[in-house]
Amino acid sequence: MDRQVAEAPDAAIIEAMAVASVEALPKRFRDHARAVVVQVEEFAGDDILADLEIDDPFELTGLYDGIPLTEKSVSDQRGQPDAIWLFRRAILEEWIERGNVSLSDLVAHVMVHELAHHFGWSDEDIASIDEWWT
Repeated sequence: MDRQVAEAPDAAIIEAMAVASVEALPKRFRDHARAVVVQVEEFAGDDILADLEIDDPFELTGLYDGIPLTEKSVSDQRGQPDAIWLFRRAILEEWIERGNVSLSDLVAHVMVHELAHHFGWSDEDIASIDEWWT
């Protein structure tokens, strides 16, 4: 019996989905969101997990690393650009467990959640963009 084996989407596919989700944002947010670097890793590093007191790396699908726009000052020295880290294996695991959403919708959901930290959005702001937010 022949079996087809589907390969899990790689980091480049996850990144492309993340970029597409930024392009789908309302115009008033899109340009600022484009300035946030997207990085895809298999899992969060041990140091990140320890800092966040997370034991299971499958529990962290994304992380915002930067200074929220609501806290930035013109006197801030520019260091690294703001970034969103997406953790591919954790995202894929959640996608499989849910079984009722597309992978691109899940990646967009994680991106909106992380962008909320960047923009300083309220729960109401997030709900206006992400229908999953409750």
